[in-house]
Amino acid sequence: MTVLVYPVLLAPTGDAEEWAARHGRHSRRIAPLVGLVYGALVVGCAWALLDGRRDPGTWSSVVAAAGAVSCTAAVAAPLHGRLGRGRDGVLERRLLRVDTLRLALALGAAALAAVSVLAS
Repeated sequence: MTVLVYPVLLAPTGDAEEWAARHGRHSRRIAPLVGLVYGALVVGCAWALLDGRRDPGTWSSVVAAAGAVSCTAAVAAPLHGRLGRGRDGVLERRLLRVDTLRLALALGAAALAAVSVLAS
C-alpha cells in the first residue's frame, strides 16, 4: 500500500469525476487482496498460538499484527469511505499517517515472528 498503491491513488491529478472513478477502482480491486492477506494473517497468528507457542516474540508479533488489522478496520477503512464521497486533503494526510503506523506494525510483527522462529 505504502509504496505501490497510495502514491498512484493519491496523485494530485484529475477532477472530481476522475477522483471518484479512481477511488472506486481502487476500492473494488483492493478489497479482495486485503481479505486474502488479513485472512492469511489471522490463520497464521491462530496457528502460532494454537501450536502452543508461548514465547514473548510470538505474543508480541500477534499483538503487532492485531494492531495493523485494527488500524485498517478502525481508521483506514472509514477514511476510504469518506474519501469515496469526495477528495479531501486532510483525510488523505490522515490516511497516509495511519498507513505509516500500519506499515510499522506489520514490519514489527514480521520481525518479531522471525526472531521467535529463529530462537526456537
